[in-house]
Parts: sequence; structure tokens; C-alpha cells
Amino acid sequence: MKDHSLTNSDGVSGNRKVEFDSSSEVVAEVSAPGKRRSKAEVASEDNRARLREELHDRKVEQLRQMFDRHKGTRQIILLQDFPDPDALSSAWTYKLIAEQYDIQCEIIYAGALSHQENIALVKLTGLPLQRWTLETVKTKDLSVFQGCAFIDNQGTTCSLTEFILAAGVPIASVIDHHNLQGEMNAEFIDLRPQIRATATIFAEYLQAGLLDLDSSVSLHVKCATALMHGLRSDTIALRQAQEEDFLAAAYLSRFYDPQLLNAVLQSSRSKWVMDAIERSLKHRTVQNNFSIAGIGYLRYDDRDSIPQAADFLVTEENVHTAVVYAIVHDKDEEIEVVIGSLRTNKLTLDPDEFIKEAFGQDAQGRFFGGGRSQAGGFEIPVGFLSAGNENSDYARLKWEVFDAQIKQKLLNLISPKDNPVYDH
Repeated sequence: MKDHSLTNSDGVSGNRKVEFDSSSEVVAEVSAPGKRRSKAEVASEDNRARLREELHDRKVEQLRQMFDRHKGTRQIILLQDFPDPDALSSAWTYKLIAEQYDIQCEIIYAGALSHQENIALVKLTGLPLQRWTLETVKTKDLSVFQGCAFIDNQGTTCSLTEFILAAGVPIASVIDHHNLQGEMNAEFIDLRPQIRATATIFAEYLQAGLLDLDSSVSLHVKCATALMHGLRSDTIALRQAQEEDFLAAAYLSRFYDPQLLNAVLQSSRSKWVMDAIERSLKHRTVQNNFSIAGIGYLRYDDRDSIPQAADFLVTEENVHTAVVYAIVHDKDEEIEVVIGSLRTNKLTLDPDEFIKEAFGQDAQGRFFGGGRSQAGGFEIPVGFLSAGNENSDYARLKWEVFDAQIKQKLLNLISPKDNPVYDH
């Protein structure tokens, strides 16, 4: 997994270091059902609500000021290599807001758009998206951009980060709902790990008047629909939504197109996804309500089938957590990476902590995964053992080694030694 610190020269005009605001982690506590709240609890809850509102107003004003400083310029919006609906919709909203300040933005990703819902979202809404490979970015004149924005990521999951920063493009903004992943230098930062979707943050920006949505404007309706999909996707159809997420969904309900959203959600699964689900069912190991499945080798363009297989496995009776992984081959870079995805509906299990404890850190102290509160992913470089799969015996042995090692690390956490594993 690539890791890039979001830093650039302190000497860049208008670029200042912004510390993570711990007050953004104000989370409302909920009293036990049926229990009457005391006056102290009511006062405490009111105080938390007031702090959230003050933080929100302050962030909106800071964002306005950043856009004011960049009027008439161009920015590049960087997404994670494999953007999900939350990232896609949030980036589009950022672009539309920026246009109110005469700022032209280009939304860029470096990996692949392989999940059928993501493809449908882009095609049906006309979402403006460009793919830049590592070779493509080397041919671009990056001096035309006076700022870059990391939306739904902090640069660590974007292969283009080092090239953009090396070209001297200052970081204008970082807006994300994942946990803090390192020190950042940016003009504007809004990190809210207690919120389930970055789309929720952008819905709040819209409510604050950064862009006045109009249900008679087709572009606004499509963007609102994309945001609703992003919010729905990252909250597991609102089942894991927090208060802010529900309020954002209520606001978007005035503008989004239910039929358009339904068309996106009904997009068909590809043959590759069905194959990955079939393999995960065949090779899964179930232990203590965990389902673990290694599905062998996958093409780079089909890596989105891994989380979809995990989504499927977690629906099995008596399973609360599923982990699916595979060795993914990137032909362009001639590298292989073990990529895995965790899905859980157990409220007391923190995927971020679980993955970090299971797989640890590399030699530079960077974790192989984590970063999200209700879902998780990990990437482990295969290293010098990459490729060489023309020999079927070698490929089989390599997979068996990695499969056994990953299962062992996971089972060390979830399975008591005296409780035998059983396979399906």
C-alpha cells in the first residue's frame, strides 16, 4: 500500500499548516432505551450539539475563504486509485461548488473503475471523471494547477500523490471521513471520522449555502442523486448511519431522482464478480462467526470484486464478519499485491483496529491497512516474488504460502487454539 505524507513547501504562498481539530470528534452519546435522561445528560447533549454546530460553521467559513483565495484558478481533485460512490459524488460536489468561485477542477483517479455500480453511476449521471495512469501524469503540464484537493482520502491511497506534490502543486484542501493518517500541510482540512460518509460532509456544505441546489436543474438533481448513493453506500443502506448522515439524507431527499438511483443500484454484476463470489463460497473458512476466504489470483481491473465477495459472505447465517483476499496482478507496473477486504455487522468490532493488529506495519512503520470505522481493506506487497506465474506449479505454491500466512494472522485473533476450524 502506497503511503504519501500530505506535505508541501511551507514557502508556497497561501499554504499553511493545519492541525487536526480534535473537537471534530464530538460524538453524541445515546442513553439506554427507555431510560429517562437526567438534566445533566440533556445539558451535556445540548452542549455537544452546540459544539458540533460551531465546528460546522467554522469549517464552512474556512472553506469559503480558501475558495476566495483561489478565484480564477485551476485545481486537480485526486481520488483514491479505486474510487467508490462516496468519493465520486463528493468530488463532483466539490467541483460544482468551486465553479461558483470561478475555479475549474478536474477529477482524477489512477486505478480502475470496475464495480458495476460505480460504472453505472458515472455513465448515467455524466459524472466528469478522468483516469490518469502513472505514465499519463508524466506527460501532463501540472504547472497549470494552482491547487489540489484530496476528497474521501488523504493521499495515501492515491498513486499520483507523489507526482502532484513533487511538481509543486500546493494542497488546497483535504476533506475526508476516515481516521487521520499522518501530518498534513494544507490550506483547508475537514476530517470527521465520526461521520460515516464524506457525502454527508458535502451535503452539509450545500445546506450552508455554498451551492444552492435547484430541483429544476438537471445537473443538480444528478449530483444530489450521486451524493445520496455515496451516503447510502458508505452507511450500508443507512443501517450504520449516524444522526448527521440521516439529516444529510433528509436534505438530499428534496433534490435526488429515485428512479435514477434505482437504475444505478440495479446494475448487473459482472462475470468476474460472480466468479469471485463463487470462489469465496468454495474456499471460505468459518470460525467463531468469522468467514475467511482466499480466492487466488485476480486481474488488476477486477479487484473491486473482492469487497463485493466480502459483502456477500457477511450475509451468511451466523456470520458477523467476512474477510476476502486475493493476489492482484498489475500488468502496467509489473507488481503483485495481496489485497483484502473486511465487512462486518458487529458493532463492537472496529475494522481499523482489527486489521492493524492482524497485519501490523512495514519497515517504515506504515500500516498495511485500516482507516475506516465500519469496513476495512488491506494491501500487502508481494515483493520480489511478484510475477513469474507462467509456471503453474510456482504460482500455486506462491498462493498457498500467502494464503496460509494470511489465514494464520487472522485466526490468531479470532480463533481460540482449542476450537477447531471447519471448512465449507
